[in-house]
Amino acid sequence: MRMIHIRNASQVVTVSGASAAPKRGKEMEQLDIIEGGGVVIEEGVIVFVGEEEEAGKYVELHGGNGKEVTVIPAEGKIVTPGLIDPHTHLVFAGSREFELNLRLQGASYMDILNAGGGILHSTLQTREADEEQLLMEAGKRLDRFLTHGVTTIEAKSGYGLRLEDELKQLRVARTLDSTHPVDVVSTFMGAHAVPAEYKHDPEAYVRSVIEDMIPVVAQAGLAEFCDVFCEEGVFTVEQSRRILQAGREQGLKPKIHADEIVPFGGAELAAEVGAVSADHLLHASEAGIRAMARSGVIAVLLPGTAFFLMAKPADARAMIAAGVPVALSTDRNPGSSPTESLPFMMNLACLTMRMTPAEVLTACTINAAHAIGRGDRIGSIEVGKQADLVLFDAPNYMYLQYHYAVNLVDTVIKKGRPVYEQSAHQFRPTQS
Repeated sequence: MRMIHIRNASQVVTVSGASAAPKRGKEMEQLDIIEGGGVVIEEGVIVFVGEEEEAGKYVELHGGNGKEVTVIPAEGKIVTPGLIDPHTHLVFAGSREFELNLRLQGASYMDILNAGGGILHSTLQTREADEEQLLMEAGKRLDRFLTHGVTTIEAKSGYGLRLEDELKQLRVARTLDSTHPVDVVSTFMGAHAVPAEYKHDPEAYVRSVIEDMIPVVAQAGLAEFCDVFCEEGVFTVEQSRRILQAGREQGLKPKIHADEIVPFGGAELAAEVGAVSADHLLHASEAGIRAMARSGVIAVLLPGTAFFLMAKPADARAMIAAGVPVALSTDRNPGSSPTESLPFMMNLACLTMRMTPAEVLTACTINAAHAIGRGDRIGSIEVGKQADLVLFDAPNYMYLQYHYAVNLVDTVIKKGRPVYEQSAHQFRPTQS
């Protein structure tokens, strides 16, 4: 048996007390910090968290009987729960860097999509790629997520837009979940766009998603959630409702891309169907926000997407004030948010949406865990929870947002095992 003792951290930021439901409103400021703290792990589970003196006593009392005790010094560092990214498009082929010039010249997201670019361009590349290529490319992205402190992510399909290629994406996500240290939670998103072959009959594609894709995905157990891009020019509110209801009938919990480009009623639909989360929400209405608060829908906000598209971000302050639980994500995708740095999204949430450093950490830990149905097992540092932790080279949690656009991750622990250490990356000495 093996015991790990994380010793004498400047702060252990537990984000405790919300395993049953996400934090809302003022609760998002409550981080439950232990100054000079320690954490003890056994068999991948947190068995003690508290002040270092008490942690040391716990190790002395329980560390005998042949147990190997590994000490991880944390002086001058903070310990947080492993970061959780609840909205990514991890599995796809290729990239779309050529779109940057188009946007700089004034083309909008929908202009590019309607011209056959955007999602449709990535769809062509993904259809042409085999599973080995997709696994290699997505694995590299997942490695970068890990180095930025992410220990669990959600991954959507949606670049296949036909059954065999949607299944291909979901199989790759499942393989990564079983082989990579980062846990991968899968979402079916066949309703990401209307593919070119259905351009003149989008309703036929909606029927295909409902009748041909969802039952097969659900029967194969390849996804937990069903998502849809509810947006003007993509899928209507009525079409989105039918897709999400069909997914629910097959055991897939609903999520929704809502009100990203224009006000469209997506937030209201999320509340109506009892979605786990509504994501984007740059143009959510006041009525939609109130409805989400009443229904307990989590708002997954994506500040990097707004930043990269040069758009006004979602109104996080209004959502928090209304009592909507807020989570944050990279929206990692090939077009509108090509980044694996969740810490930079945390910076942007402060600087562009005026969320506080405490709210941001809550949004990327326990609230993000709830946004993918994992709040009872990850997202906070509490006895009995899975030992997913990050040590940051920072004197306190506020420093993470003050020292922006820099990766301060020192060590990542997944299921009680160190899986990334920044110190292992050695610099070459300068040659004279």
